[in-house]
Amino acid sequence: MINKLVEKIQRTEAPIVVGLDPMLTYIPEHIREKAFAEYGETLEGAAEAVWQFNKQIVDYVYDLIPAVKPQIAMYEQFGVPGIAAFKKTVDYCKSKDLVVIGDVKRGDIGSTSAAYAIGHLGKVQVGSREHVPFDEDFVTVNPYLGSDGVNPFVKVCQEEKKGIFVLVKTSNPSSGEFQDRLLGERPLYEYVGEKVAEWGRQCMGEDYSYVGAVVGATYPEVGKIMRRIMPKAYILVPGYGAQGGQGSDLVHFFNEDGLGAIVNSSRGIIAAYKQSAYARFGAEHFAEASRAAVEAMREDIKSALRQK
Repeated sequence: MINKLVEKIQRTEAPIVVGLDPMLTYIPEHIREKAFAEYGETLEGAAEAVWQFNKQIVDYVYDLIPAVKPQIAMYEQFGVPGIAAFKKTVDYCKSKDLVVIGDVKRGDIGSTSAAYAIGHLGKVQVGSREHVPFDEDFVTVNPYLGSDGVNPFVKVCQEEKKGIFVLVKTSNPSSGEFQDRLLGERPLYEYVGEKVAEWGRQCMGEDYSYVGAVVGATYPEVGKIMRRIMPKAYILVPGYGAQGGQGSDLVHFFNEDGLGAIVNSSRGIIAAYKQSAYARFGAEHFAEASRAAVEAMREDIKSALRQK
């Protein structure tokens, strides 16, 4: 799957992943009203609004981008109906030939970690039959339980030719409380990056590993360090746009060939119509605003990489 992701990035010239992280406050009133009219102000109504919102955005941006990243918590908050909307979103995105990165941030040990890996990336045996539960192409993984938590995912990646992105240096302000702690003279995130490179050597694609890393755009100097430590790992870069990252912050995350990183924007794209730059579209044309935001992001990144 890493080979497909790289190929789609090259074809679209857009190292961009759209974060499908819908809050009800992002969803225009006309979509919410229609869903509530059919299902009531219920969990089912909320899930229907989320699904219809996602579908329209995907319809307007799928030809511009290689990948999407639904954040499962935004669906889990609506219970079982929300999980059903998550699965419908994954399936619909795959029908549009998008690479799907499930932002699930799983990480446990032993059979529990194996069950997470099978549920999101693999196949589960039910009697004499195999079933594919969620069927994302990649998932995000928390490494802080060590190799016991990551190796089951690596095993499924080897079997299914799918991938993971391991949390290394996240974009949130308090990430440094743990990730920046010094072990000797080096921060913890460097040691995690070295483990990512080690895990990645077990399952290589053509040029990059199935094991990638998450490094926030809000820490560009860290991106430079991690690019050196993990030369074969694709880096998923959150923090663009709403969290403050911009194209000029991203150049160190990429290799000289312009590959090696994919940049996430969530509310900066899916809620673009709420921004003054895209207010002209209005809530009725929110998906067109999302398309315009993707196009602007693509040009920002391309411009930055040309100046690298």
